[in-house]
Amino acid sequence: MLSDLEIAQSAHLQKIGDVSEKLNIAQEALVNFGPYMAKINIKELRQSEKKDGKLILVTAMSPTPAGEGKTTTTIGLTDAIASQGKSVVACLREPSLGPVFGMKGGATGGGYAQAIPMENINLHFTGDFHAITSANNLLSALIDNHIYHGNELGIDPDAITFKRGLDMNDRSLRKITIDNARYQYQGGFDISVASEVMAIFCLASSLDDLTNRLGEIQVAQNLDKNKSPIYAKDLKAQGSMAALLKDAFMPNLVQTLEHNPVLIHGGPFANIAHGCNSYIATQLGVDMADYVVTEAGFGADLGAEKFIDIKCRQTGLKPSLIVIVATIRAMKYHGGKKVEDLNGQDLNALEKGFSNLERHIENCSQHFGLNIVVAINHFQTDTDEEVKFVQDKVEGLGFKAILCSHWANGSKGAELLAQEAMDLVEKPSQFKFLYDTKDSIASKLSTIAQKIYRAKDIVFEDEALIQLKKIEDEYAHFPVCIAKTPYSFSGDPKGIGAVSDHTLTIREIRLVRGAGFIVAICGSVMTMPGLPLKPASEGISINNNGEIEGLS
Repeated sequence: MLSDLEIAQSAHLQKIGDVSEKLNIAQEALVNFGPYMAKINIKELRQSEKKDGKLILVTAMSPTPAGEGKTTTTIGLTDAIASQGKSVVACLREPSLGPVFGMKGGATGGGYAQAIPMENINLHFTGDFHAITSANNLLSALIDNHIYHGNELGIDPDAITFKRGLDMNDRSLRKITIDNARYQYQGGFDISVASEVMAIFCLASSLDDLTNRLGEIQVAQNLDKNKSPIYAKDLKAQGSMAALLKDAFMPNLVQTLEHNPVLIHGGPFANIAHGCNSYIATQLGVDMADYVVTEAGFGADLGAEKFIDIKCRQTGLKPSLIVIVATIRAMKYHGGKKVEDLNGQDLNALEKGFSNLERHIENCSQHFGLNIVVAINHFQTDTDEEVKFVQDKVEGLGFKAILCSHWANGSKGAELLAQEAMDLVEKPSQFKFLYDTKDSIASKLSTIAQKIYRAKDIVFEDEALIQLKKIEDEYAHFPVCIAKTPYSFSGDPKGIGAVSDHTLTIREIRLVRGAGFIVAICGSVMTMPGLPLKPASEGISINNNGEIEGLS
C-alpha cells in the first residue's frame, strides 16, 4: 500500500509547463523530458526585465551519520517563502549515482520537503552527468589517440595529468595501467563530479565561455627539456567536448511537492570539488525570482567557503543571507554520543557538541560578513529542553535559531524560518572573501586552514611541494579548493566537535586550469570514492507494478 507521501508524489505532480509559469518562463523556452521535467533554453526566454532576486545560501554544521538535512531545509524554506505569496526558486545540485548507490542515498530532500519526480532526478535525470562523463573521456581518448598516431605534440605519457571519469563509486579504478601495445603508462579515474569538466560546466557563463574553458584544460607535459604544458586546445578537443555538453548546459526545471519551481543543474562534491550547482542556473534564478534559495555541499567549512571564495569570486554572485542547518541529534553526536544512543535526552553531550555549530556560526559571521540564521531541523526525539538549550546558546552568540518541521509539515513547518529569512535579507551586511587572490597559494591554504579549520599549521608532502613549485609563478592568482574529509574541521574524519590546533597535511596539488582554481588534496580523501560494506544498491528494486522501491 502506498503511503500518503507516495500518493502525493505520484498523483499530484503538476505539468512542468504550469510550474514554469510561476517564473514567467515562456513555453517555447521549455525542452520537455516527459510531462514533469524540462530543460530551459535560455536563448528562448522572453523576459522584459530582470528581477535581481535575493540569494539565500543554505549550509550546515559538520555532517554526521545522524543527518542534518540541507536539501530538505532548502526545499522547505523555498515552499514557505512561496506560501507568503513571493516569487521563489530553489537551485540545487544534481545527484551523483555514486552516493545514490553507495551510502548517502539520493539528494532530493525528504518527507514533505522534496523535489520531484524523485526517482527520475536521482537516476540519470536528463542525462547531464553522462554528457559530462562522455566529454571528459573523449578528451582522454584524444590524448591517447594523438600519441598512438605519432605524437606530433611530443606528449610525455608519464606526465599525463588528465584522468578518465565515471559517475559511480569504484575504488578499483583509482589507479589503472593504460596499455595500447605501443606504450604504457599509469592512469586512473575520478568520479565524474570531481572532474575538471564538471567544475568548468558549473562555473561557465555561456556556451562560448564553456568552450574556451574546456580548451584551457592542461592535460600533460611535453617531452622536451622544458616540460612545456599541453592543453586540450592543442588537441583541438574543445569544440567536440562542448558539442557533447550543448544540451546538458541548459538548466533543468522540476518542482517541489508543493509545486514550486526547482532548478537542478550540475553537481560537484564539496569534499573533493567546489560543491555548488551551476552558475548559469543560479543566475537564471536570480534573474527570474524575488528569492533564490541555494545550497553548498557538506558543512560550512567546505561548502560555504568554496561557494563564496570560488563561485562568488568568479561570477559576481553575492548571497544576502546564510542559513546554517543543524540538528539536535548531530550536535549530540559531535558531543561524543553513538548513533544508537542519540534518541535520549543528554544535555551534557548537547553542550559539548554545540561547539561544532558555534564554530560554523563564528566562521560565517566573522570571515564572510553575512547575516545568519540557524535552522534547527526537527526530529521527533528532540525534547523541548534540548531545543530551548540550543536556541538560548545561539541567541547568546547574537543570532536566532528557529525550530523547523518542514520534513513532517512541508511549508507550514518552515514559516517562521521564511519570515526571519525575508527580514534578514533586507538588512545590511559586509560581504567579504576570506583571502586575497594576490596571496600565494600556500598563504591561501594556510588562511583557510587556520581561520576556518583552526589548524595550527599545514604540511606539504614531498610530491605536493614539487607540484606547488611548478604552478606557483603562473597560477598564484587562482583561488584554492581544499579536498578533505567533510566530517571534521581537521583532516581526520574521527575528529568530532570543534577540534583545534591540528596539522592539515596536503598530499597532492592539482591545477584545474580551465575551471580557474587549484585543488589541494588532504589526508586520505579520494577523488574516486569506494562503496561501503552494505551499499544502498542492495535495497533498490522494481516491484510488480514496475515502480522503483528502496530509493531515498
